[in-house]
Amino acid sequence: MPTVSAHVARTLALHVDHVFGVMGNGNAWFLDDVERTTSARFTAVRHEAGGVVAADAYFRASGRIAAATVTYGAGFTNTLTALAEAAQARVPLVLLAGDEPTSGPRPWDVDQIALAAAVGARTYTVGRADAAATTVIAVEHSLTYRVPVVLAIPYDVAALEAGPVPAAPEPALPGPLAPAGPFDAAALADLARTLAGAERPLLLAGRGAWLAGAGAALGALAETTGALTATTALGRGVFPDDRYDLGVAGGFGAEGAMALVREADVAVVLGASLNQFTMRFGDLFSPGTRVVQVDVAPAATHRHVGGFVRGDAALVARDLVDELRALDAAPSGWRESVDVLTARAYDAGPADGLAADGRLDPRAVAHRIGALLPADRVVVSDGGHFIGWANMYWPVASPDRMMMVGTAFQSIGLGFPSVAGAAAALPDATVVLTTGDGGGLMALADLETAVRTAAGRGVGVVWNDAVYGAEVHVYGRQGLAEEPMRIPETDFAALAAAVGAEGVVVRSLADLDRLASWAAEPAGERPFLMLDCRVSPTVVAPYQEEILRVNRTR
Repeated sequence: MPTVSAHVARTLALHVDHVFGVMGNGNAWFLDDVERTTSARFTAVRHEAGGVVAADAYFRASGRIAAATVTYGAGFTNTLTALAEAAQARVPLVLLAGDEPTSGPRPWDVDQIALAAAVGARTYTVGRADAAATTVIAVEHSLTYRVPVVLAIPYDVAALEAGPVPAAPEPALPGPLAPAGPFDAAALADLARTLAGAERPLLLAGRGAWLAGAGAALGALAETTGALTATTALGRGVFPDDRYDLGVAGGFGAEGAMALVREADVAVVLGASLNQFTMRFGDLFSPGTRVVQVDVAPAATHRHVGGFVRGDAALVARDLVDELRALDAAPSGWRESVDVLTARAYDAGPADGLAADGRLDPRAVAHRIGALLPADRVVVSDGGHFIGWANMYWPVASPDRMMMVGTAFQSIGLGFPSVAGAAAALPDATVVLTTGDGGGLMALADLETAVRTAAGRGVGVVWNDAVYGAEVHVYGRQGLAEEPMRIPETDFAALAAAVGAEGVVVRSLADLDRLASWAAEPAGERPFLMLDCRVSPTVVAPYQEEILRVNRTR
């Protein structure tokens, strides 16, 4: 007869097609049933945090909910940073965890429900009579509120027989939020009139617009208004026509592009929360720009917003196009009058690629790698000082191909397991990891996972500057002791080779020729290529200079 764990596994597999994790005492029965009786695939990682990270990246790359699984106690506590990141980033996933027996905690048990709640995840505990129904409720909660949930199986019920697996109802999920009522109608009509009269309109879209499937509607709105477009870092590629796109707004933006943003007389922000980095700490728009936000949040999320329309980005964009056509509005003509290509260009660094200290200038390295990477790339980024380089120099086709796992919680060390989630979600894409040496060492347990899961199509780029870059640039400049901020130079090429990859130490731009030949090899037959880039710690990313400037004025 099926066990409680089987009830959970078979019900969860109706909604989840991939499970990532580490097997242990608390989840062994669950994984046995996943492997033997369901169509869900299991990918083993080497550290429990990596399972949650991989499930997180899987959702970001595919839009489909995934699951992670760990045992109780130490297995569960190892997931907390990754679980906090998923909660902060509003990523739905299910963490299936073993838990203490119903009779009470053993010496090695901890209060997992309290720990999960502390980082923003709700726990659902299954029993012998309700395992299937509880599983559906957990999935429904995760998808409805876009948050991770913990689905706990107490140790003493995991292997109990529970009878035939009952049919469970489908999760009841909310539909797109449409503007409703006279206030929303008036706000939308006012915004249409404002856009119709705008001379220099700008559309700024974020990850929320992508999740709403608003790409085509945003393209129609941009064409109807003649607007320039820009995106947040997590919305890059959401506009279908990049001829008039200024790229990423905020600290990752090109100076010429950001100057054009400040020329806008009307800016409509769709599906973007306008955090401090996107807003350049309040300097993104000029004081004369009328900023209107479209979002599903209850109210505007930044004090510079002067108008607000609550609703799904795709629905509102379509409504605005209809309103503008009813007004017989003509495109502004602004976007045809400016040189977008020049405005969004970044500094390629010194011609020889070297900084003043003789190590590589990361701008030159990023520019060269961007020219060599295959166009089908999906980029996964760890957190750290280097995060701007990929965003600035490696454009992607759509937001599901650029994911920054760790930045929502300001974490490092989640890069290598992100590769597994992206590789499973996009099985035909080239998976490119960008990570620092500090975060890379922290995530070293899942270096093998990255190499194994992206074999034949994976590239790892390590920005190896032998320091914790953000700390050196922020606190070293203030005169604090730098020794705790330094890292002995590590040979990531050799580490990668030890687990089956090809490692290349990059000390000159010519060393990147191996990436060119790698890209020319047949997909699927290439080794995982690890580029250990020995870059200068003296070159500060523009967004970091922005943070330093703000800190000096406070």
